[in-house]
Amino acid sequence: MKKKILFIGGSVNQTTQMLQIAGHLGEYERFFSPFYDDGVLGFAARSGLLEFSIMGKRRAERTMELYHDHDVEIDVGGRLHAYDLVVTGTDLVVPRNIRGRRIVLVQEGMTEPETLLYHLARSARWVPRWIAGTAATGLSRQYVRFCVASEGYRELFIGKGVDRDTIEVTSIPNFDDCERYLDNDFEHRDYVLVCTSDNRETFIYENRRKNIEKYLRLADGRQLIFKLHPNERVVRAKGEIERFSPGSLVYAEGRTEEMIANCSMMIAQYSSTIFVGSALNKVVHCSLDPHVLKALTPLQNKSAARRIADVCRQVLEA
Repeated sequence: MKKKILFIGGSVNQTTQMLQIAGHLGEYERFFSPFYDDGVLGFAARSGLLEFSIMGKRRAERTMELYHDHDVEIDVGGRLHAYDLVVTGTDLVVPRNIRGRRIVLVQEGMTEPETLLYHLARSARWVPRWIAGTAATGLSRQYVRFCVASEGYRELFIGKGVDRDTIEVTSIPNFDDCERYLDNDFEHRDYVLVCTSDNRETFIYENRRKNIEKYLRLADGRQLIFKLHPNERVVRAKGEIERFSPGSLVYAEGRTEEMIANCSMMIAQYSSTIFVGSALNKVVHCSLDPHVLKALTPLQNKSAARRIADVCRQVLEA
């Protein structure tokens, strides 16, 4: 019988990465699930209390749409089989039914800064990793291999305490060939692009008015375009931008990567979109030092999904 692999999605980025990796593993039986937990968090998600997270019902519905579009085998919650391998885009929550299985962890994108909550989660076992956000990625130590974006991230994760022998520098799908976004039909050119955050939707303080005033200073009279975060409350965000930056253009939909490709400067906070700007040598204003951003930017090898699939194959056949 063919060996079986479970791919666990989550955000659109995580889910599309899983689909790309699976495309290179056709010799195995492949099954797919939205992100889930089979404990207390799973109950909270089913009760509608985690809509701000990748376990929320809205995210799960979008993940299922992507799975149906690609006509893949679905196993919600990984209940159908005792899987030979599990591939996931986060280990902040590791469902009980995959603990002890062989797991390949794939970095999703940008990791968040190391706050007090990160240090608390790292030092106290009773504090869940998810409370620290993506800063705690890799700290579960429940995986066999951890595929990361760049040598810079390899060193960052080792510094956090991740076992260096588990790390494979493969780059990550969706960010390994940013030049392809230069060929697009987005109607605007040479503007300043602001990629907003969903801080307030995830209970993090943000002074949007103060930030908009900062963006106006950086733009120095150039056209400002705002691309809203997918989780953001659109009506509220548009109202704020119209009030504090009249004349700016606001997009709630559209290909963010193509908007970045056409801009002369981009502004963001901790967002994976800055990887695209960095890879395309745009002027990027974010929370990272430019040298650090360059070191962390995913390798532009145009082969991340295949390389990660090779790692999965090595783990399965070991």
